Amino acid sequence: MNPSPSSKPPRGRRAWTSNLVRGVAAVGALSAVAAVVVACGGGGNNQLSEELAGKQIFRSDTFGDEAFWTDKLKMNTVIATAVDPTTALKVGLKVDSEALPPEVVAGIQNGSIDLTKPATTVALLKLDAVVGVKGTVTTVNGVDTLTRVGITCALCHSTVDNSFAPGIGKRLDGWPNRDLNPGAIIALSPALDAATKAVYNSWGPGKYDPRFNVDGKNKPSVIPPAYGLQNVNKITVTGDGDTAHEPAGPVAYWNRYVSVTQMGGLGTFSDPRLPLTVTNGTVDLVTSKLPSLQAYQLSLAAPTPPAGSFDPAAAARGKAVFEGAGKCSTCHSGPEFTDANTTLHPVADSMAEPENPSYASRSATKQYRTAPLKGVWQHAPYFHDGSAPTLEAVVQTYNTKRALGLTPQQIADVAQYLRSL
Repeated sequence: MNPSPSSKPPRGRRAWTSNLVRGVAAVGALSAVAAVVVACGGGGNNQLSEELAGKQIFRSDTFGDEAFWTDKLKMNTVIATAVDPTTALKVGLKVDSEALPPEVVAGIQNGSIDLTKPATTVALLKLDAVVGVKGTVTTVNGVDTLTRVGITCALCHSTVDNSFAPGIGKRLDGWPNRDLNPGAIIALSPALDAATKAVYNSWGPGKYDPRFNVDGKNKPSVIPPAYGLQNVNKITVTGDGDTAHEPAGPVAYWNRYVSVTQMGGLGTFSDPRLPLTVTNGTVDLVTSKLPSLQAYQLSLAAPTPPAGSFDPAAAARGKAVFEGAGKCSTCHSGPEFTDANTTLHPVADSMAEPENPSYASRSATKQYRTAPLKGVWQHAPYFHDGSAPTLEAVVQTYNTKRALGLTPQQIADVAQYLRSL
């Protein structure tokens, strides 16, 4: 519980609160330097300048979605009264260790900072240390109060390397946060009725349904990676985005859809194929940011497999099966391991179908793209519904549904090859 305005916090709490204030000042100074670099063009390198701007947008821009998360869902009150850091970590929220001043790092390590009190979460938000969550913290009668809260792209599409502790570490932008339970978080809102909360609570970690609030149907998909998108012109599981429907580019199409229809950002999304038009607010805080945001996402390369994470000899055998008896390269072709730039596939080609409701049926294309495979080792579970827990299960599913006749050894070898990508 927060101390009352007239009471004094314990001396240890006063010390680390003071350190947090100094930390906020330092973070603010660094942000100002970054803004100057972006404004000056990073020494004349326009591409780098745009990527730096996009990085800031990806990590920190809410597009004005506080109007949804605060004014409608009242999540600032929920966080301030019921979400301590221990609870936040349990539902998959992450903490950026590089945003923590040394004194706070020490306080977490020695236990003098209480991770079971919501006031500590508010303090971390004041430090801008909670990945993907932006809080406005003001001092009311001497007590830090969370007055506004919003979310950014990084909430779902970043994680951390756990280098400090589980859920606390250096940011890994573009990595899908498969620990995150967005449905359970949203269901904490007092603005939702019991039936809606039940739907959100049914999703589980690492899954989200970006159509539920549009069509009322419930079939979540796994949170996808936001890396490895360079040279891939169809970047969603159903290939909805393209320059014909978003001049800024295919990644920008999905960024517009998510920022407006899912995050609640201020702006407009419209696609007659769905058909859907959504406008939030009277100003556009989305469109001008799409090119830079896309540039940053396209700069995020798929992560290379960790040393020792696969068997090279088995991977070599698996490559031969992948390109031969397994027929995998028929669709997973080219340097990006996808034919998505030229082809979308009917529902029957998906290993997750038939399902009810069909995810493709709720999309603009009513089809599926072939998923790129670089970095596939990192983002289990697999298929858009998460029904394959391992890469072995992926290959086995293809083997069964396509009657490929692969042996157990061949299945294991292909899985090793996939881990090598």
